Amino acid sequence: MRPVLFDFETDAPLLGSLNLPSYVTFLALSFAVGMWMTWRAAPAAGMDRERVLDLDLAMVVWGIVGARILHVVAEGHFMEYVNLCVDPARIAATQAKVASCAASSECGFDYLCDAATGRCHPPRDCLAVLKIWQGGLAFYGGFIVASVFGLRYARKHGLGMGRMADLAAPWIAFGLAVTRMGCFLNGCCYGKVAGHAFCVRFPFASAPRRAQLASQIISGNQPALPIHPTQLYLAALNLAMFFALYYLARPRKRFHGEVFLWLLLMKGVARSFVEIWRDDERGVLWGWLSTSQILSIPLVAAAALLLVISSSRARGRGPRSPRRPP
Repeated sequence: MRPVLFDFETDAPLLGSLNLPSYVTFLALSFAVGMWMTWRAAPAAGMDRERVLDLDLAMVVWGIVGARILHVVAEGHFMEYVNLCVDPARIAATQAKVASCAASSECGFDYLCDAATGRCHPPRDCLAVLKIWQGGLAFYGGFIVASVFGLRYARKHGLGMGRMADLAAPWIAFGLAVTRMGCFLNGCCYGKVAGHAFCVRFPFASAPRRAQLASQIISGNQPALPIHPTQLYLAALNLAMFFALYYLARPRKRFHGEVFLWLLLMKGVARSFVEIWRDDERGVLWGWLSTSQILSIPLVAAAALLLVISSSRARGRGPRSPRRPP
């Protein structure tokens, strides 16, 4: 696990030391690749490059906003952000160097010690909800908000909603594969304890080990138990989706929007499947159904229905010209 990908000192005034968190670095890389490839392919798809680039940049912003809102509202973290502002002593210091403390200097980092309870806690931070570089983005929130904005923008500026959605779909899957590697290095989005050959054991100061301590399945200085590398499962599935969308669905599409609908269908099924082995806090209904699974059900159903209806209409219109889609 490597939460900070690069950490170095600079001689630049006011900057001092700089660090690049793994998750944010891989997220930014996924955005950059997606914007570059859609900008590059826009003319072949009959779209204006500058309009596509403007749309890409706006969708990044709206995607981050939507992902943060869903994380705060639906994944059980709302009160954490409230308490960080009004009563930070109620929030456990997740990376404290000691289990109990007598002074703040023992806690490490910028943590403070609550003398009454002997526990380390983070300092007061009323702006924590805005600090996305510290983690806390829910994919479906960003995907839904960015997609709604993107489709409206494409329609308003003559890009074509279906054409624009198809142009972006493979690179959304590719970007998700890249981002999940950042999740793995960061130690978030982890899986349940298991014992098969593909399991991984996270280090001492990792989130999976802290969760195992909290649930009392390990104690003291025991190392973390091996768990499902759900981040790598999702990375592999998203990469497979990219190849399927780019090299199979895209050249053979029968109507505009088909590639995007296949993305919705495959993403919903794959995410719901991997959620079975997820063990991090992400919001659950009835004790087992996660927020992502709840959102996947209507998206998969809608995508499947639209694929059937649109494919039937496309067949009724007869064969299309052999032009290869961009």
